[in-house]
Parts: sequence; C-alpha cells; structure tokens
Amino acid sequence: MNRRVVITGTGLVTPLGTGVEKSWEGLVAGKNAIGAITRFDCSQYETRIAGEVKDFAGEEWVDRRELRRLDPCQHFGLAASEMAMRESGLVVTEENCERIGCIVGSGIGGLASLEEAIQRLRDKGPSRISPFFMTQMLINLAPGNISIKYGIKGPNWSPVSACATGAHAIGEAMRLIRYGECDAAIAGSTEAPISPLGIAGFNAMKAMCTDRNDTPAVASRPFDRDRSGFIPAEGAGIVVLESLEHAQRRGAKIIAELIGYGSCSDAYHVSAPEPEGVGAARCIRRALEDARVAPDQVGYINAHGTSTPLNDVNETQGIKRIFGAHAQKLAISSSKSMIGHLLGAAGSVETIITALALSRGVMPPTINYETPDPECDLDYVPNVAREAKFDIAMSNSFGFGGANAVLVLKRFGG
Repeated sequence: MNRRVVITGTGLVTPLGTGVEKSWEGLVAGKNAIGAITRFDCSQYETRIAGEVKDFAGEEWVDRRELRRLDPCQHFGLAASEMAMRESGLVVTEENCERIGCIVGSGIGGLASLEEAIQRLRDKGPSRISPFFMTQMLINLAPGNISIKYGIKGPNWSPVSACATGAHAIGEAMRLIRYGECDAAIAGSTEAPISPLGIAGFNAMKAMCTDRNDTPAVASRPFDRDRSGFIPAEGAGIVVLESLEHAQRRGAKIIAELIGYGSCSDAYHVSAPEPEGVGAARCIRRALEDARVAPDQVGYINAHGTSTPLNDVNETQGIKRIFGAHAQKLAISSSKSMIGHLLGAAGSVETIITALALSRGVMPPTINYETPDPECDLDYVPNVAREAKFDIAMSNSFGFGGANAVLVLKRFGG
C-alpha cells in the first residue's frame, strides 16, 4: 500500500503571533519578531535577545484547571493542534479513533518546569515538588495531552532529534498513513526553550548570536556574510495529515500534498554538520527519491538556514551537490531570519510555511540579507517576498547529533 498523503489542517504559534494568518502575514511582510528577552533577568548573559511569543493566552486554548499542570511547551502544542483540527474539520469518533495517530515531538520538552522544580527542591526540599512535575517535563506528554483531549487511540509517540524533530514527526506520520496503519494523524512539534538554563546552555556551546543584543531586528541573518549565530525562539507547528481518499470522502479542503520524506545521519559530530554538505545532500537525495521527482522539478526550498557560519555554508553546498546547475534557478529562503530558531519546533513550523507558500503562490523572504557571502551564492529571496507559482517545494531540517530530515511537498491540483 502506498497511499497519497495530504495536509488538511495547520496550526502555528510563532513569535510573529498566535495563529496561522498572523504568522503568515508577518512572514510575507518580512517582519522581524526578535526582541529583548522579557521572561527573566538576562543582563549577565551573552545573548539577551530571542523570539518570544508575546500574544499567547493559554486560557484560550487550555482549560484553566490544567494550565498550571502543564508546561508552556504543552500549552503551545495544544493550541496549535486545536487550530489544525478546526481548519481540517476532522472529528474523532468511537468509529475512527483507532485509525488516527498523534506524532508530536520536542527537542527539549518541559525545560522551564525542570528548572522550577530544581529550584524548589533546593529551596524547600523534596516534599514540595509538584505532583505534576514529571508529566510537565516529559516530551511525550505533548502528544499524550493532545490524544487525551480528542480521544485519539492510534499510534501516539514523540520523535526527539533536536532541530530535525518537527520534520521527523511529520515524515513518520506520513508513513503511518501511506502504509495503511492510520487514515489520519496530528503531527508536528512544540518547543519552549527560552529559560535561564536554555539560554546559558546554548551560549556555552558558542552557537548563538552574541554581538547584536542592541540591534535585535538585524540579528538573525541567514546566508549573509556577517551572520554570527542563531537566535533562540519558541512556539509550535501542528498539521493534520490524511490519506487523500479519506480527505476527499469527507470533503476536506486540501492545503498541499506531502510526497517525499528523507531521513539520515551525518555520523560525524555532536554539533557540527558533516563537511561540504555531504550529509545534507544525502538526505535531500533520499527525500527526492521517495517523492519520485527529479531535482529540476523543485521550485522552492524553505531552508534550515540557521544564521550560523557552519550551517549556512554547509546547506548551500548540499543543495549544490544535488541540484547542480538547477541550484542557480532555485528560490531559497530562511524563515528563521524573521522568527528565529524554534529548535525542535522549527521543522514543523517551516513545513507549514512551505505548504502555504505552495498553496498561495508566495515565497517568504530571507530578511537581513545585506552582504553576500561568496560561499553562499544562491537565490535566497532577499528581503522581499516573491509571488511565484510552483508545483514542488522542499523543507530542510538538520539537527545536533547529525540528525537530518527533509520533506517534499506538492501543490495540490486534484
């Protein structure tokens, strides 16, 4: 069995706003969402800026009694899943609940809850730890709580692969549907890493931007010669996937078709990518083979594009390895230039952006692209969104530990 898989619902929580349209409108406008960290006193930190979600009201999406029992990571995931389910119109019933899956991951999980529990343990002792602490922290409670909310009784689990998590979640959910184990699935990822420990940890790795704390609007600058590190961000991206037959049978609106998925490992280093784009190229090739499309059929790539010196050169090299001369004709953009790096949630958020770009015929820009880098010499849709009709698009995700995932999407035409 090799069923076609389509996207019928989307949900976004990003630093540009809570909701798909708020995020999309900001992306198309080239709006910056990076600003000073407000969650805690970060005056002693090397990085003092991030992509915070400023308009999120948890009580609109989560029962008030449950709010304090859940971590912000779970709040974001529940909100994005609610949006996706509303848009799709999918209803879970006793008849279909075992044929619906829920594959939602996170790179870190309930980090804020972990920090709070450690502080409480030190200050007040073990008897004062919340009985909800463990379920706040565990990554698989993101899909667990979503499944409980809707009564989903099919496969339920969480991939954890750093910055490739979201793409892996959607790709694995696609496989469940493609091969007949499920008819539909909620899939994606969520992340809430903006906490004292999270920022300190990435600073210690020397991975984040530290030289533009006073100019956050231009701090994230993928592929630009003067990039200096990524900007951390939070949020969630969730999709509803269905087999084409299932979606058409119930008259669902189809946003885009998911046609290819590639996954592989660099097996090289815990944080640095395999040199010369070899790992990225391997994953792109696997995704294109799975999609059964030639490289010259791809019109747009939503890049991983982290704004780090290593990633952007490596990803450019990987694209060139696979696409050859066609690489010069490709439009490529990095959404992280506007919203920062959502870590485990990046891949699912960017997959949704790619699906919207296909269905709406608009490529979001890479903002802050001012000084070309000789090693990054492709078309990165600089600074201004571009209207264009294209049929095939790709979303790249590459994570720490050499985890790579690439998704290929197609504009749906029946």
